[in-house]
Amino acid sequence: MYGLITTATLNDVDPQAWLADVLARINDMPQTRLRELLPWEWKAIRKQQKAA
Repeated sequence: MYGLITTATLNDVDPQAWLADVLARINDMPQTRLRELLPWEWKAIRKQQKAA
């Protein structure tokens, strides 16, 4: 757990928001899209969504 939180923090991602979103979505996400849940990918996707 420490590693997940540290990785999120090092990527300027709010660990609580990221973990809550990942835990809510991971069960229904296809294996081919799991990369989207990595902190740096998650951050980029969220940034794009806010800009749209």
